[in-house]
Amino acid sequence: MTHLLELARTALAFVFALGVIIFVHEAGHFLAARGFGMRVLAFALGFGKRIWGFERGGTEFKLCAFPLGGYVKLASEEPGETSDDPRDFLNRPRWQRIAVYLAGPFANAVLSVAVITGLFVVGVDVPALQSIPAEIGTIETGSPGEAAGLQPGDRVIAIDGKEVDRWQDVAFAVMTSIGKPLAFEVERGGERLETRVTPVKPADFDFGDAGIFPKVLPRVGAVVAGSPAEAGGLERGDELVAVDGQPLASPAAFVEYIEARSGTPVVVTLGRDGDRVERTVVPAPDAAGKGKIGVQLTVSQRFPLGRAFVESLRFNYGVAQQSLAVVGKIFTREVAAKSALAGPIEIAAQSGAAARSGFKSLLYLMGVISLSVGLLNLFPIPILDGGQIVVLLVESVLRRDLSLAVKERIAQVGLALIVMLMVTVLWFDVSKRLLGG
Repeated sequence: MTHLLELARTALAFVFALGVIIFVHEAGHFLAARGFGMRVLAFALGFGKRIWGFERGGTEFKLCAFPLGGYVKLASEEPGETSDDPRDFLNRPRWQRIAVYLAGPFANAVLSVAVITGLFVVGVDVPALQSIPAEIGTIETGSPGEAAGLQPGDRVIAIDGKEVDRWQDVAFAVMTSIGKPLAFEVERGGERLETRVTPVKPADFDFGDAGIFPKVLPRVGAVVAGSPAEAGGLERGDELVAVDGQPLASPAAFVEYIEARSGTPVVVTLGRDGDRVERTVVPAPDAAGKGKIGVQLTVSQRFPLGRAFVESLRFNYGVAQQSLAVVGKIFTREVAAKSALAGPIEIAAQSGAAARSGFKSLLYLMGVISLSVGLLNLFPIPILDGGQIVVLLVESVLRRDLSLAVKERIAQVGLALIVMLMVTVLWFDVSKRLLGG
């Protein structure tokens, strides 16, 4: 019974996340077409046999049996279709047709920005790597980072000669370099040092790991009433910077320090409203004699609406930039396609895991996938939006339409490529999830 409930939760999470993404994408096409006065014949979620629907304003809105996709059918959209109606797709200016194709991916980007903005407003426990400095907080024992002589507090200046500013850059370089030595240049105590780090492949995923983690300062998520923390003046939202003058690198470091000092006054340096303040707390012993001050810690990123929107733009730009970089590394064989590409089985598994972690995690995943879907559709592959845009741009340069035979051949090639891609990612999903490969 428990297994069936987990399967049901995974299925519902998958349908919700993918359904919203597809709906928004097709809504972008639909609204752009309607905005230009084009005739829209159908708005479909899914493919194949219709299972429910209605007609309004000359458009059939329907749900179809096969849920992995959707489409907007415009009047006279297909090559060879002719009409004298000025509202039909092929009778509209090319720039309007390009705008309609761009509207779907643009809507996906808007959805991602909106979702991530909302999460940053309410607080999300996913560190925004693009806003975290490239400073090492902790190092795993026995890891490549430790073997290379890296230390907590080191600030990464460059990797393989390329300047590094944020932890996002460090993470990407490490993740895409399994077995490849990376030249790290770090700053330590005012000096610049060089070392080589060779990421390894962990047993549970296919990206490189060096055992180094960023310095992410914990925040006070809640203060227990009547606790030493309340008596000492700690407040919800305070950033924990140091204890007794010792800088903190992680929530675990703070917990360990407090647990070892039951009954001993501790000076906590806090970040509050842009200022540094100090408060003294006296940890009380718990049943095991360990010190406790009565706070719940979090690494949640939480910003006012304006700042959240800016951080969301930065986040999405970073995801887009690195997604395209991963595609480039697939073609240069620096990253295995199997580890970088995900199909419906993998997305469903990730959706289920996110749902189990909480609705905010599911929304976060949905935002990232939405942006990825938008980017994928912009690739210059025939049938996809990007491929259609390329054809229209070529026609604009030639100042004439391509022949029907050429357009049909392009469509056939595009369909073959899409089928090959779908079969490939499905095989990757099956081998990773069902065959343990």
